[in-house]
Amino acid sequence: MKIIKKLMSDPVLVAAWILAFISLFFTKPDKEYLSYIDWRSLGILWGLMVVIQGFKENGVFDRIGRSMLAKVNKGWQLALILILLCFFSGMLITNDVALITFVPFAIMVLKSCGKEKMILPLVVLQTIAANMGSMMTPIGNPQNLYIYGTSGMPLDEFVLQMLPYSFAALGLLLIGILFLPGKKDEINDINEQDNNKTLNIIQIIIYIVLFALAVLSVLRMVPWYIMALVVFIVVGLIDRKIIFKADYILLLTFIGFFIFTGNLGRIGYIRDMLEKIVQGKEVYTSVVASQFISNVPATLLLSGFTANYKNILLGVNIGGLGTLIASMASLISYKAFADEYKDKKGKYILVFSLVNIVFLAFMLLLYTFLG
Repeated sequence: MKIIKKLMSDPVLVAAWILAFISLFFTKPDKEYLSYIDWRSLGILWGLMVVIQGFKENGVFDRIGRSMLAKVNKGWQLALILILLCFFSGMLITNDVALITFVPFAIMVLKSCGKEKMILPLVVLQTIAANMGSMMTPIGNPQNLYIYGTSGMPLDEFVLQMLPYSFAALGLLLIGILFLPGKKDEINDINEQDNNKTLNIIQIIIYIVLFALAVLSVLRMVPWYIMALVVFIVVGLIDRKIIFKADYILLLTFIGFFIFTGNLGRIGYIRDMLEKIVQGKEVYTSVVASQFISNVPATLLLSGFTANYKNILLGVNIGGLGTLIASMASLISYKAFADEYKDKKGKYILVFSLVNIVFLAFMLLLYTFLG
């Protein structure tokens, strides 16, 4: 009962399966349904989730963050480190995990040193940093992993497509630090609690090996099912509870959208209509769709109606800017902030929206010059 309640509480999951169910009336279930589902993307995504959760449970990311803050003594330096942690870690551990890890960490650190006035704008910038940093690698977020696997795009082509936009966003983030309140204040008392927690070195080494195996699977050097099986067996032996902490709601959401888009693709007049809407306007349609249904569902929906994966890739990633739901990862930051400051939810949404609109406008302007 608790599992059903949790499933029903996720609006994107519910929407995906409602659409999938409706589509059954137009395309009757048959053996082709199994071909809709990209098992490779799901398997790799699951493996990465489990491995990264293993790192998190061992306190690796928290230890990295604390060590980087060891010699910080100015507000702007603290902000810079916290933003860069989200930007660069998002490339390797996904934007979701970067925000789950470093936004609560930032709130705790800023509260402990009496700099709460920085929290709201800094969390907004951290969120943008995670979303914009993660877009540069195939493992940075779910939509990248899916497009990289589906398109067969070479790694260098993938990275070069996203690099100018990702680092342009980084430049804008650095400018954003100049507008933070308390940027010149002294930082003297960063709380060091739990910093001396004993690390399980053996487990960390095992997770490093498993992470390398997952990356090799992304790069098509190791079959995805071999990687998934090894992760399942090894993690099951060393700490089985980690297996249950993967984001199965996201995986089920993917399956729901795979069924929906697969069925749409078999309805001739709908397929033709969507192809006319999407083709030649992939970036803009992806950006607009992301604002209303978020960028992962937008990827699964639109990628089935165009062969221009590079522009879909760009559109859904910069489309993660804008509304609070444009990237579901952004809701992680919002929840972390709202749990601490319930009376400032409205202010957060206002500041978040305004700053994101500025970044989105900048990205689209850059696209007009580079695209």
